[in-house]
Amino acid sequence: MRGTTGPTAPAATLPDFGLPRPGGRHAVADRVLTVLAAVLVLFALLAPDDLTAFSGGALVRVPVEGLIVAAFALVLPPRPRRVVAVAVGVVLGLLVVLKALDTGFYATLEKPFDPVYDWSFFGAGVEFLAGQIGDAGAVAALAGAALLAVAVVVLMVLAMLRLTRVAAGRRTGATRVVAVLGVVWIACSVSGAEIAPGQPVAAQSAAALAYGDLRQVSADLREQRPFGEVAAADAFRDTPGDRLLNGLRGKNVVLTFVESYGRIALDDPAFGPEIGATLDAGTAQLRAAGIGAKSAFLSSSTFGGGSWLAHSTVQSGMWIDNQQRYDDLLGSDRLTLGGAFQRAGWKTVWDVPAHTKDWPEGQKFYHPDAYYDAHHVGYRGPGYAYATMPDQFTLATLQHTELAEAGQRPVMAEVDLVSSHAPWSPRPWLVDWNQVGDGSVFAPQPGAGEAPESVWKDPAKIRDAYRDATDYSLRTLISFVQHYGDDNLVLVFLGDHQPPVVTPQGAVHDVPITLVAKDPKVLDRIAGWGWSDGLRPAAQAPVWKMDSFRDRFLSAFAR
Repeated sequence: MRGTTGPTAPAATLPDFGLPRPGGRHAVADRVLTVLAAVLVLFALLAPDDLTAFSGGALVRVPVEGLIVAAFALVLPPRPRRVVAVAVGVVLGLLVVLKALDTGFYATLEKPFDPVYDWSFFGAGVEFLAGQIGDAGAVAALAGAALLAVAVVVLMVLAMLRLTRVAAGRRTGATRVVAVLGVVWIACSVSGAEIAPGQPVAAQSAAALAYGDLRQVSADLREQRPFGEVAAADAFRDTPGDRLLNGLRGKNVVLTFVESYGRIALDDPAFGPEIGATLDAGTAQLRAAGIGAKSAFLSSSTFGGGSWLAHSTVQSGMWIDNQQRYDDLLGSDRLTLGGAFQRAGWKTVWDVPAHTKDWPEGQKFYHPDAYYDAHHVGYRGPGYAYATMPDQFTLATLQHTELAEAGQRPVMAEVDLVSSHAPWSPRPWLVDWNQVGDGSVFAPQPGAGEAPESVWKDPAKIRDAYRDATDYSLRTLISFVQHYGDDNLVLVFLGDHQPPVVTPQGAVHDVPITLVAKDPKVLDRIAGWGWSDGLRPAAQAPVWKMDSFRDRFLSAFAR
């Protein structure tokens, strides 16, 4: 009969993640779990912050952080060793979650996740997701993502407990392995040996990522203080109204943002031929009606999303590229383009059909004379995935409620068009402008299109959907000018950022911008800008930073 007491008795109470049990299938299972734990930890330490760039070869590198933790596991008593293992496991689990966030942000916004500024994108993402799969589906997806994140942290903790206990249980062998790998790490660090370009054998991946994130957080926090000083340094801050925008007196000026209308729409072979043809045909049609246009590019302050950052950059003449700067801007008294028009005697209008919730902070900052969101335009038609209404209804309503009634006080309007917002399907098509009415005429359109969940299973369909949705928005603008353009209409339309998903990483942040006017004196004012003639900017057209537009525009039309 075997004894149940003595020095070895407590081993029966050890958790399964401890020393491998001897014999048969249990030993094989323990070895498999130990190998899986090692692979999981190596993945956390060695994977890049953009997981799409990960390759299996990265796992054969030597992580310095792993050597340090292993050394502690070999010298610490059991209780402190477990504390260290749990702490390191939590940190590595959070590191994997952070890398996953970085991957998503790189894919959509061409930037890593910023732990100080980027939380606002989650709210926008949830709203977008709810528009595609419903509120219940969005909540379920969020719950699943949260559970997955927790599971990653728990698994990493269990992996660290297993590995540190195995190392402590085989102290002699583990010490030799750590010593040999330490020598290898030092030698490879000195020699610069690489497994592949950009992947040194002597890896410091986790430390480098953590250090980079800490530096970014530090830089973000330091940046907050001088914002007010920058906002106050404004050449037009105290300019009286009678010295502003005199070159546009009597004109209705419509500043229109076309969602996701990026340079890729013109340059990419999958989009450029069709969209370029639409712009060229529109140029010819407008010229026949005596309407001219000039075009160029702006380098946007955002990429793949965050439209509000681009809108506020154009309006304020400040580089608004993160949420903190945006929030600071809304809390300031910075003069915007709309504010300059208002000071000079225009009625200012904000037409934002994507807004489905109250926006008191934006209305307080921009203080428009009239504000239209999704609930205040009398729309009785269908929604189109993200878009609450088609662009044609937005422009038709602006024309009937504001532009046609301008009278002695001209209108300056910001209009945000969203038919070209992802998921780009189903999308509208143009109807007779006289039949737009309350939007009921659009009722059959969404049902005739393909559902987003079907389109987004196929990358080729996604690209086609982006092209066709953007083409629709541009055709709508051209048709609007043809139908309603007169001597007193000045239209400025531009993209807000490059589109998500279909734009490759590393692409420029450029978006097209076009100024349209029937009065030749308006275009004469910007003749010195060097912009291309027509609705399509030439490949060599000027590229300005987006925050420079406000001052250039105000200067061109000051007198």
